[in-house]
Amino acid sequence: MMSGSKIVITGASGVLGTAVHKAFEKALRYEVVGLKNKSIASHLVQLDLTDKEATKQKLEEIKPTWVIHCAAERRPDVAEKDQIGTQLLNVGVPGYLAELARAMDFTLVYISTDYVFDGRSPPPGGYTPESPTNPLQIYGQTKRDGEDAVLQARQQGARAIVLRVPVLYGPAPNNADSAVNILVDVVRDQSKQSSMDDYAIRYPTNVLDIASFLVRLTDLSYDDLPPILHYSANESFTKYQMCKIFADILGLNDMNHMKPVSTPPTGAGATSRPYNCHLSTVETEKLLPLECTGFRTWWEEYLRDGSK
Repeated sequence: MMSGSKIVITGASGVLGTAVHKAFEKALRYEVVGLKNKSIASHLVQLDLTDKEATKQKLEEIKPTWVIHCAAERRPDVAEKDQIGTQLLNVGVPGYLAELARAMDFTLVYISTDYVFDGRSPPPGGYTPESPTNPLQIYGQTKRDGEDAVLQARQQGARAIVLRVPVLYGPAPNNADSAVNILVDVVRDQSKQSSMDDYAIRYPTNVLDIASFLVRLTDLSYDDLPPILHYSANESFTKYQMCKIFADILGLNDMNHMKPVSTPPTGAGATSRPYNCHLSTVETEKLLPLECTGFRTWWEEYLRDGSK
């Protein structure tokens, strides 16, 4: 690896971005620059990625070899309410970063989602990178459109790849920062009655594993990388099944405050969620081993340490 190479992590205050930032710092292969927008973290560089001129100036100043683009509006409910802002962040920003990748000669990794698929009937073994996309809601649509913008720039000479990942968990300052971690709070708060999804099948994947994978990915030659890669753990759970695991680890035998719902969400305020967006990782594993952590194993250690 070239000494003096720089890597930029966008969204470096988020759950995934924090893990990626730490993994690259620990690897000692790059000078790591983490970007933030609203975070108060003093070790990160403030930058509004929707400001094109400021983004161009900052990247010209840093001169990165790689940019790992983790920043996004990742909350489907928020995306529905703020469609213009979500479009700007999830489509406009990655499209512009891909243009800059070509102009400035860095490699862009755009983090995308399994929600680009409708999840209605995944192929045996899961959706492949070539499977047709059909997102069900604004979040998935904007992430798919972001993919299209990045891949179009790749066709025009940019070094850029898409990495799709499923629902994420891992170390988080606040459990509310992850759609999986937040379930621990729901399980613990037995005074509050809640309905819990026992319908959609999810493949929770640890951000520490993705971060490790990205470090190893940057060791490969760009010429060996396909346009789209999938990274996903292979264990499947509904959210209610995850809650049962958390309750068991925490020694909470009573889950009467939680009602499993085995039908898709309905009503005017319901955001469509796919049923089963299982991502096939066969193509990825031809490049690198996944090295995924067991879901229960990781949570047992994390919760018993009293971390959260």
